[in-house]
Amino acid sequence: MSNLKPIVIIPARMASTRLPGKPLADIAGLPMIAHVLKRAEEAAIGPVVVACAESEIKDAVEAAGGRAVLTDPNHPSGSDRIFEALQACDPDAQYDAIVNLQGDLPVLDPAVLRAAMKPLDDTEVDIATLVAAITWEEEKTNPNVVKAVVGFEEAADIGRALYFSRATVPHGDGPLYHHIGIYAYRRSALERFVRLSPGVLEQREKLEQLRALENGMRIDAARVDTVPFGVDTPADLERARQILGA
Repeated sequence: MSNLKPIVIIPARMASTRLPGKPLADIAGLPMIAHVLKRAEEAAIGPVVVACAESEIKDAVEAAGGRAVLTDPNHPSGSDRIFEALQACDPDAQYDAIVNLQGDLPVLDPAVLRAAMKPLDDTEVDIATLVAAITWEEEKTNPNVVKAVVGFEEAADIGRALYFSRATVPHGDGPLYHHIGIYAYRRSALERFVRLSPGVLEQREKLEQLRALENGMRIDAARVDTVPFGVDTPADLERARQILGA
């Protein structure tokens, strides 16, 4: 097992093209961000902090008994937001691994979050993430479903990520993997990553993780059984209300 001391940071902002004000959307009497906070706490990886772009999110998190940090609303990405929050809440660098959890996964299985830490047991790995085998045929060609190119050795559930794409890759017979956008960074890797300029392939594919690969950083992926259900649309929100309301 790794000797790392992790902290979970959840970036959250009110702006959302398909579901504005998403973090504060009511689900079974609590704002969505409070449910995500609970799931992260249930994973028992380490302390949980919400990196908020707006004060109303911070107020909601604190009302739910959580810890929140107000960050610059103009950050270009979630990784920039979590880095600012990390510096604010841990200036003495007590935590040497950071789990970046999206704020729109209110029904997340805490075991999935724990799985994201496993690749960091290998000291050569800079960044860890998650994948699940694609089972729906239409997802294989859907550009909104990001594919991770990982050649898992037989019986292995952790493998090196060689590329990420919106295209249907790799070619040929065999499984395709849906990338799950939960990351665990070594602190040194996150510090390096946020200082890098956007990569050529990153800008072409619109996938931030390619910046790390383009700069020689190592990303390993742990394979899990299913893709966590994320809330992106009003229909997703209704489904989350049904699940958590039950």
